Amino acid sequence: MEAGEEMERVLKKRQVLLFFVLLGIAQAGSTLRRYSVEEEAENGFLVANLLKDLGLEVEKLAARGPRVISKGKKLNLEFNRQTGDLLLREKLDREELCGPAEPCVVPFQVLLGNPLQIFQAELQIRDINDHSPIFLDKEIILKISEMTASGTTFLIERAQDLDVGSNSLQTYTISPNFYFHLKLQHSPDGTVLPQLVLDKVLDREEQSEIRLILTAIDGGSPPRSGTALVLVEVLDINDNAPTFSKFRYEVQVPENSPVGFQVATVFARDLDTGDNGQIAYALSQASEDIRKTFRMNATTGEILLAKALDFESIQTYTVYVQATDGGGLSGSSVVIVQVMDLNDNPPELTMSTVTNHIPENSPETVIAVFSVADPDSGDNGKMVCSIPEDLPFILKPSVENFYTLMTNTALDRETKSQYNITITITDLGTPRLTAQHTITVQVSDVNDNAPAFTQSSYTLFVQENNSPALHIGTISATDSDSGSNAHITYSLLPTHDPQLALSSLISINADNGQLFALRALDYEALQTFEFFVGATDQGSPALSSQALVRVLVLDANDNAPFVLYPLQNVSALCTELLPRAAEPGYLVTKVVAVDRDSGQNAWLSFQLLKATEPGLFSVWAHNGEVRTSRLLSERDAPKHRLLLLVKDNGDPPRSASVTLHVLLVDGFSQPYLPLPEVARDSTQDEDSLTLYLVIALASVSSLFLLSVLMFVGVRLCRRAKATSLGGFSVPEGHFPGHLVDVSSTGTLSQRYQYEVCLTGDSGTTDFKFLKPIFPNFLLQSSERENDANTNYRNQLNINEENTESSLS
Repeated sequence: MEAGEEMERVLKKRQVLLFFVLLGIAQAGSTLRRYSVEEEAENGFLVANLLKDLGLEVEKLAARGPRVISKGKKLNLEFNRQTGDLLLREKLDREELCGPAEPCVVPFQVLLGNPLQIFQAELQIRDINDHSPIFLDKEIILKISEMTASGTTFLIERAQDLDVGSNSLQTYTISPNFYFHLKLQHSPDGTVLPQLVLDKVLDREEQSEIRLILTAIDGGSPPRSGTALVLVEVLDINDNAPTFSKFRYEVQVPENSPVGFQVATVFARDLDTGDNGQIAYALSQASEDIRKTFRMNATTGEILLAKALDFESIQTYTVYVQATDGGGLSGSSVVIVQVMDLNDNPPELTMSTVTNHIPENSPETVIAVFSVADPDSGDNGKMVCSIPEDLPFILKPSVENFYTLMTNTALDRETKSQYNITITITDLGTPRLTAQHTITVQVSDVNDNAPAFTQSSYTLFVQENNSPALHIGTISATDSDSGSNAHITYSLLPTHDPQLALSSLISINADNGQLFALRALDYEALQTFEFFVGATDQGSPALSSQALVRVLVLDANDNAPFVLYPLQNVSALCTELLPRAAEPGYLVTKVVAVDRDSGQNAWLSFQLLKATEPGLFSVWAHNGEVRTSRLLSERDAPKHRLLLLVKDNGDPPRSASVTLHVLLVDGFSQPYLPLPEVARDSTQDEDSLTLYLVIALASVSSLFLLSVLMFVGVRLCRRAKATSLGGFSVPEGHFPGHLVDVSSTGTLSQRYQYEVCLTGDSGTTDFKFLKPIFPNFLLQSSERENDANTNYRNQLNINEENTESSLS
């Protein structure tokens, strides 16, 4: 159980360490600032002042919120926000941080906010000579045959020094003796290997054992040293040393190989026999880490795993093996063990900053800043960072392995108020490993939506003569925003019509949009009116919209028909002339009436209620024309009084009565209608008659006919002269303007005006109604109507008197 927990802690520590190592490698392309400090420096030691490198003033430093980030928290640094000093918070051990690596450089970052800025730097820990060289074996035993020739070289176990550079192990010395001198061999990796060179052939019978002191000295100031005892045992003759089949073995081992896994098998031969030919295998020049990782079978030459391998910690092992025969001769070989990386580490995400609330309509807003890492190598350490494509967000890489999550477009809270953003990091190994991190973002409301009416225009119907404060309708608007941004207030907008006193007609409830009529409406005075209403929210700034409201006043049958012709209730009666020779259906007159109401309330019908001579006259129900129903006789009274009823089609119906006076005459001249623009005077009439007379005289060849024509001409001249002197004359000008059907809903389907000319000696006693002179007339004022009607009646009265005098 404890071993498993220890293993888990070691793995986590290695993952964090590799995370920051990879991050430093990824940022190597950027401009780096390097600072240095000696190891074992005291707590609070000033590393550097970063103000100049950061390009900031002291006053702005605290506002940027600087933070020091170190991969795997290897460096325990403190950043003084008041002075910009970078200080140590604990002693640093270069050997613990970097091991044999030189130089020992540990990257770190300074994260600044407002705006986001990442300052990359690295700290170099300079080595001091705080370790002495040590020999792992305090006693080194060499078995050398007495027959060994002079000049033979014997490799000795080297010493270990944790310091590096000039402080590392530099040389060896051997105690003075007669048989050996020391030779130093420099390996390709810079390691100094001590070798004993035989100067004099050994003689076991003279000296069977030789003791030497081997001293390892480093290059520090002052130098440090370590010693070991070299015990040389002189053996009998053994003239063949073991020989390996390969001088160099290379193997690859997966990092997940179990303990006891056979890494490699080495093989050596010795041509000697007996004990001198028996070979024993052993690890040579092995460091403590190699001895803990590998073990060797001395008999078979198998190299086995003593503990699990971790590619993220060590990628390559160099294992020296030695084969020694029974006579003490040995041979060596090297086994290069390459650890194969497996995709056993999922990607890791480290969140630096995150914002969970952003306002809508804010494009390119930073949501989060984070970094990703994968301790694996190759494709196993390559990562792909992504978010769902259907979200309005994008990932932008900043410094390598750092990403910024930001909005791609302006967000609309009314469309979606919350987003769950899942960041997925996938490596390219086999099998692929994935890590996910979810961020919830709330979109706060901005007043970006004006109130919208349910209709662009409203049409309201109100029956006239309504009661005051009547609710006539409701307008409604909605706002997609929330809170106070969606609270709507209604109002009436000023009207541009100066004649429309809107404030006295309509009021609106500011909270719910209900419209009220403040007073009774009159269809005849105001049939329709329009105004605009506004809806304003309470956002900042406030947004508003408007809609058109059209109010249609519905007509009620509150007006009785009004008779335009003949006028009633006036002092002078209007008398219509009817020739006795009139045929049945002769048009006596036409009653003209209007109704101020509209629709069926203005549909008029006419009815004859009472007549002096029943059956003599009839009235057409739809147009008000009074016509004769039969031929006139001598027994018919000369004067007739007709009572007509004009009734509308309302519910209940309203009506008006009109009285007509008809005077029967024996005959009058044909009606003559002058041109509407120019009134012909009596001189023009005489010229026309003279022209007719000349033509008549020229065409008559008979004297009899000439006499008759002269007699007729004299008569006509007398008639014309009598007319010019004040006899029965033609009324000049037009009929009064009040004979116009203004509403187009009276008895006339078209607007007509008639002019009639009557003479006292007409051959035909019928009226002659001509086509209308003007198709449209405006309603004249009441004074002009009365004056015109009075003049017309006076003319008719004069004509009637002249006619009666002529008849008499």
